[in-house]
Amino acid sequence: MQRALAAGFALMLAGCAGGQSLLSASSTPAPGDMNGHWVLTAPGAPSCAMTFAGSLGALTGTISPEGGCPERFFLSRHWSIGENGLTISDDEMKPLGTLTFSGDRFSGTSVAGTKVTLTR
Repeated sequence: MQRALAAGFALMLAGCAGGQSLLSASSTPAPGDMNGHWVLTAPGAPSCAMTFAGSLGALTGTISPEGGCPERFFLSRHWSIGENGLTISDDEMKPLGTLTFSGDRFSGTSVAGTKVTLTR
C-alpha cells in the first residue's frame, strides 16, 4: 500500500515539475472550486442560474439549473473538466456544451453552435 501511495505521489510531482500536467496543454484550468452559484448566458436568451456541486478540487460534479436556460441547458445535470475544457452534460451524460476558462469566466458553444458564457 505504501509503495502505491509513493508511486502516485511521485507521478503528481513529476507532472508539476516537468511542465507537463496530467491533463494536456490544451486543458482548461478550473477555478479552485466549481461549487456554488453560476449564471449561464447566451445571445438573445434569458440568463440561467445554475448551482454546481462537487468535492473541493474535483474534476466532475453535478448541476442543478434553476430554469429558463437557453437551448437544452435546462437539462444540465453534470459537469466535468477534461482536455477540451468544461463540459456540461444532461442526466444521460450527453454533452450540452463545452467551454474554456479565461480570466473570470467560461466561454464556449453549445452542441448546436450557440455561444454561451458561464460566470459567477
